[in-house]
Amino acid sequence: MSQVTLKGNPVQVDGQLPAVGDKAPAFSLVAKDLSDTALAGFDGKRKVLNIFPSIDTPTCATSVRRFNEKASQLDNTVVLCISADLPFAQARFCGAEGLNNVVTLSTLRGHDFLKNYGVAIASGPLAGLAARAVVVLDEQDKVLHTELVGEIANEPNYDAALKALG
Repeated sequence: MSQVTLKGNPVQVDGQLPAVGDKAPAFSLVAKDLSDTALAGFDGKRKVLNIFPSIDTPTCATSVRRFNEKASQLDNTVVLCISADLPFAQARFCGAEGLNNVVTLSTLRGHDFLKNYGVAIASGPLAGLAARAVVVLDEQDKVLHTELVGEIANEPNYDAALKALG
């Protein structure tokens, strides 16, 4: 179990982020068309997993916008924006914002992702959602970088995540 804060208040997070150098745990999450989408579906691509509580909060929305902007400059890389939001809300947000360089995925039918990736908020008002984190994977799903953001209201370290891709 890890601990982060939400506006300075302690929040417990179940599990541990995958370790750098390990193979990332397989997962299946829900895409905007309600299909089940597996990590294996992105084989051969580098992946940035932008994990957050809800796209309907300012910091989460900013992280999606920033990674969308950065993703357009990356070769053979896909940014997966993962939250508990329903696929309809994710699609509405990205459509309204004109964001087309990220893939949104919902934990709607993938609750095991939260525990397997060490981001399951276990206490506080956001219990049941994902903590803010970034996990960067190479083409073979080897973990290159992880960050569990210490304060949920803060943005992740974009530069560190992208630097891991070389």
